[in-house]
Amino acid sequence: MIVRADDLDVYPISDRVLRAAGDDRLEGEVERVETAWSNELVLHVVELKTKGPRASLDGLAGAFHADVVAIDEILAPLGGRLLGTGMHPWMRPLHEARLWPHGTHEVYRAYDRAFGCRGHGFSNLQSVHVNLPFSGDAEFGRLHAAIRLVLPLLPAIAAGSPIVEGEITGALDSRLSVYRRNQRLVPSITGSVVPERAYTKGQYDDRILRVIQRDIARLDPEGVLDPEWVNSRGAIARFGRGSVEIRVIDAQESALMSVAVAGAAIGVVRALVEERWASYPEQQGWHESFLEPIFTAASTRGGDAVVEDERLLACYGVRARRCSLRELWAHFGDQLDLGAFGAPEAFDVVLRQGNLSERILRATGAAPRAGLLREVYGELAQCLREDRAFLP
Repeated sequence: MIVRADDLDVYPISDRVLRAAGDDRLEGEVERVETAWSNELVLHVVELKTKGPRASLDGLAGAFHADVVAIDEILAPLGGRLLGTGMHPWMRPLHEARLWPHGTHEVYRAYDRAFGCRGHGFSNLQSVHVNLPFSGDAEFGRLHAAIRLVLPLLPAIAAGSPIVEGEITGALDSRLSVYRRNQRLVPSITGSVVPERAYTKGQYDDRILRVIQRDIARLDPEGVLDPEWVNSRGAIARFGRGSVEIRVIDAQESALMSVAVAGAAIGVVRALVEERWASYPEQQGWHESFLEPIFTAASTRGGDAVVEDERLLACYGVRARRCSLRELWAHFGDQLDLGAFGAPEAFDVVLRQGNLSERILRATGAAPRAGLLREVYGELAQCLREDRAFLP
């Protein structure tokens, strides 16, 4: 997100950043050497992404950090800078949100008409998306089954939004708490956040996309909204580009830490796809209604959330009746060398000192004043700029 350098309030000038990067032409996307920058729904958010698929995470943190520095240099004379985390900690979106007004923005307008996009779940959120590839139904099924089992565990290592409108919310991942309520007018858009058991394109169309298309028709009479784009589960099948997109990672304290968390997620997904601990048929059977409470507990309590099912724990290679998510991720770290997928020293910070939300709350205390919040989040902005972990 883009904030003012002096007081860290949101600063809706992403169009000016993209214009400056595009040689004074305003484009919705500007390509770099390895990456691309693009607009988002609101004017205080800019998206950094890889320019097409990559074979590995090697070098990715450095590429994204170079982007952060380049954007900060564009913002400096405008009185702005970048800030990470999953939500702005004191933004009041009903008063401060400004939607992207340029170019082909009909989809944004249709979405705003249907749901009203000036709330936290639309206008005040940032996250890391990880797209993992598949080709054909056989690969999609294995990948989707694995991701469904990893999804509920991710907030334990990825939460980074404990404060909303200046108040500690009681949930370590407040972004996911509001995310699931965004489109309550049409519950099928989000479902249980953990997606349904769908292991072919036909099953996915029948059980998810066609249901969404039917349910949004009354709110979108002109048919602008594509159900694949509207789908807001925590992992979304993108059949047009052959990937499943994981969307439940807050992170963003720095490029290094974001890539480390993404790498850890990829490492566990890979182990499940390879059937390291459980067969593909065993992975397929878990209903979202069973996995969703684990996801909710992880979003609220992080690593202290507990799994109390021997059969599910066996799918993760744990032989026990109960296991906290903190212990589970430590187990993955021992079994899989998760640092090898990103940065070992960075993921070690999460294992030893907690997710970003837990570290933020250690710095703010139980009832932070506005001045202390600005001090803590100023340090977080500096961590993003210097590509280092936040260590209170």
